Amino acid sequence: MNATKRNTARALWHAHNRPYVCAARSQGRYACLRTRCAPTEVGTYKGVAVLTDRLGSAQSQPITFECAPSASRGFVRVCSGDRRYLAFDDGTPFFAIGQNVAFVYNSYATIEKVRKLGGNGANFARVWACAEDWAMAIEARKSAWGRSWAWNPPIVAMPDRGGFHSSKLCLKLDGEAGARITLSPSHPVSLRPNTRYRLTGNLRADGGAGIEFDLGGRRVTSGMPQWTKFTEEFTTAADQWWLPEVAFRLTAKGSAWLRDLSVQEAGGGPELLWEADVNRPILGVYNQTDCFMLDQIVEAAEQSGVYLQVVLLTRDHYMPLLGKENAPQYEQATRFAKQLARYAAARWGYSTSIAVWEYFNEMNPGLPTDRFYTEVGEAMEKHDLNRHLRATSAWGAPAKDYRHPKLETVDMHHYLRPANGELWKDEVATVLARWQFMQQHAKDKPIFFSEFGITDNNWQRAPELDKDAQFVHLHNALWASMLSGFAGTVSHWYWDDVHKRDAYRLYQPISGFAEGIPWTGGQLRAASATCDKGVRAIGLQTDAAAYLWLHDPQATWWNIAVAGQRPAEVKGASLSVENLGPGDYGIEWWDTRQGAVILRDNVKAAGGRMSIPVPAFTCDIACKVIRGGGR
Repeated sequence: MNATKRNTARALWHAHNRPYVCAARSQGRYACLRTRCAPTEVGTYKGVAVLTDRLGSAQSQPITFECAPSASRGFVRVCSGDRRYLAFDDGTPFFAIGQNVAFVYNSYATIEKVRKLGGNGANFARVWACAEDWAMAIEARKSAWGRSWAWNPPIVAMPDRGGFHSSKLCLKLDGEAGARITLSPSHPVSLRPNTRYRLTGNLRADGGAGIEFDLGGRRVTSGMPQWTKFTEEFTTAADQWWLPEVAFRLTAKGSAWLRDLSVQEAGGGPELLWEADVNRPILGVYNQTDCFMLDQIVEAAEQSGVYLQVVLLTRDHYMPLLGKENAPQYEQATRFAKQLARYAAARWGYSTSIAVWEYFNEMNPGLPTDRFYTEVGEAMEKHDLNRHLRATSAWGAPAKDYRHPKLETVDMHHYLRPANGELWKDEVATVLARWQFMQQHAKDKPIFFSEFGITDNNWQRAPELDKDAQFVHLHNALWASMLSGFAGTVSHWYWDDVHKRDAYRLYQPISGFAEGIPWTGGQLRAASATCDKGVRAIGLQTDAAAYLWLHDPQATWWNIAVAGQRPAEVKGASLSVENLGPGDYGIEWWDTRQGAVILRDNVKAAGGRMSIPVPAFTCDIACKVIRGGGR
């Protein structure tokens, strides 16, 4: 598509709210394409839909639409003025404030969390589309015969007269009469009330056994020594919306084999029992139910002002294939990943609310993945016309991925754990230590603190988290991470705890304070600031401003939530800030829990240094020191 005129503001027209429909007909075939796009230039656009399959090609009539200016700021990019931070196409800074909402069991529940984030000033969420069969996953096993955490399905090689030599698989029932296997899809199978359906399959049995099952009544199918197709029809009740649990039982002692199980409307329609297919490949086949769930989450993010980092590839299916760079399995994994990259770009790449594609969650950092990321990155560049950012994460740091030219951001995961010694009890010291560590290994890229929380030494949810009812650890870590140099705040892992305790309130003060910080100006550096009375001073500054958070080291999550200490009020403290240009400065003192300015003052910088009296506070307080910003 080509625009007829250019808009220097790069205003976007959001066609995803009004998808264009193109129809093509060739050789008696019809195809319908619904397309969403976000042009980066205003003007008149023309396009056609082209369908190509084994029968040839078909093309729609041309469509035309106008791209008008909008209030959209565009896509999220690495800031050209300071590559440590992010910005929108129009130059507006994007500082990521948010958390994980990783496992999507129920899209409605996740949508509520996304809306809660947006409604409380947050603008970022990390979502998994790679959660195998326990949550949303585009590519995954998702079988009706077992789950990954206890995988022991009744799946065997298909028997033939020469024995079990076929590469095809089937299901086996074996034992006494009543031996059973149960159909249990990871997603409930939705049906329409008052509708006739047909269940079909193929059965083979030895020893006179057959199968029986309940489906709107008892059904019995006799077994034969050779594969025999069976068909059972049933009609849903007036209030029936779901396929009930179906248990296949042996009618007599012996063995029976099942394959090709299918449920469809009797009059024709899509296959509803695809999870029962034991020969379905894992990679290269996309779970459309889960893809629709991601559709809904992306739309909710667009409506809520939240930008997503979407994890695409199910690590445990790719990791065994990536052990040797020149092996056929490596080529296979790369091919499937490029195919999924193309699909993701085509389905969700229109959205400005996709901030980052993350390939893997915590990949093995020792695998030879450089070539993989290069080739998949090139595929993204080819197919993702809007050039969303790309990332990955590894289970160890530092990772060689930090230096990869096809990965624009750096992802780090770190948790408060007993194995970390005293740092386990001090979330602020932990954040600062991780920042200093990352500075040694990842320069000139935005660094995301993509997972954070309190765990035991096995990275499982720590019982101490329940004691921190006010989420002191998250409050402190949010402020420390915002003003230490990261491209976003820590992203808390335990989203259900945040939701249950309505801890979203912690994001609004952070959002308010972050507004106006010159993230994209290229001048931010670690603040030259100290505070007496033992108070920590953490922040960023330029030559003309400083943005500071003052924290009482006694006000850590451990001291407050576990030790039960109540920090005393800090009175009479003095803040010293150096390396500021001469002039008069205005000071705003912020309540970090209310997100409001509680006091304004003025001070003059002399010799690049100023001394500022600190208002009395308990636990922590923040301030902005801005030249010419006095009251």
